[in-house]
Amino acid sequence: MSGWLPTAPCTPDACVEPDPPAAAVPRAVLRLTAVAALVLAGVVLSPFRGRIPAGWVARWCRWIVRAVGVRVRITGTVPPAGGLLLVANHVSWLDIPLLTAVRPARMLAKTEVGQWPVAGALAARGGALFIERDRLRALPGTVARIAGALRAGTAVTAFPEGSTWCGRAHGRFRRAVFQAALDAGVPVQPVSLRYRRQDGRPGTAAAFVGEDSLPASLWRVARARGLVAEVEVRPVIPPGVHPDRRSLARAAQPAAPEPAWTHAALVTAGERAAVNA
Repeated sequence: MSGWLPTAPCTPDACVEPDPPAAAVPRAVLRLTAVAALVLAGVVLSPFRGRIPAGWVARWCRWIVRAVGVRVRITGTVPPAGGLLLVANHVSWLDIPLLTAVRPARMLAKTEVGQWPVAGALAARGGALFIERDRLRALPGTVARIAGALRAGTAVTAFPEGSTWCGRAHGRFRRAVFQAALDAGVPVQPVSLRYRRQDGRPGTAAAFVGEDSLPASLWRVARARGLVAEVEVRPVIPPGVHPDRRSLARAAQPAAPEPAWTHAALVTAGERAAVNA
């Protein structure tokens, strides 16, 4: 199996809990209409992205998250300018606009994303670096492309877990993408993403896992009340501090999520072995 293609045991049925009380249907429809309008504006303006200030792009991404009814809390240090590898744990499609709100960057995405209607075209126009996750032979070339972008002074965003997790369980960071940062001699900016319910407990309404569909996930998030996205920008890891990609990936790995919830699907010995493989 390719190093780009890990799997997570999280599934919608086992892991995703609706966050009651739900918003009324008219309010959810209004939220999705606002999101669609913002995305359409992004598509129209995407050919001019080189002329649009980064601050406006970050603000637009934050508006998308707020439009769907999710409050945003961003804490921590400001990412440095220039070439930078931005890495985070992966829970939801919301992670992408949230990280762009922290630092606009070229997104590392699977080739399937480029085939999505609207979002695929928007990602391509935004300079996304598409990877063929099921082709191990493509791995060195992909790492070289990422390193080239980093050397050119571009920020690149990646999700080293390689798969979405529910947020109450997580995967370990895969090492391949960190080789690009080592080769380019650029810093790594770790970010931790968490989603909480209105009572402050970890929430899974935003999780986009397993065979979950994007329309189903959009509707679930739009109907959630009091959902909060917490974005913790952790201290940057300067180049040269870690000698190899293994130690660099370990340093960038976020802390384990709060042990407030478990599910039988995540605690069997076989699945734990798969997660740790």
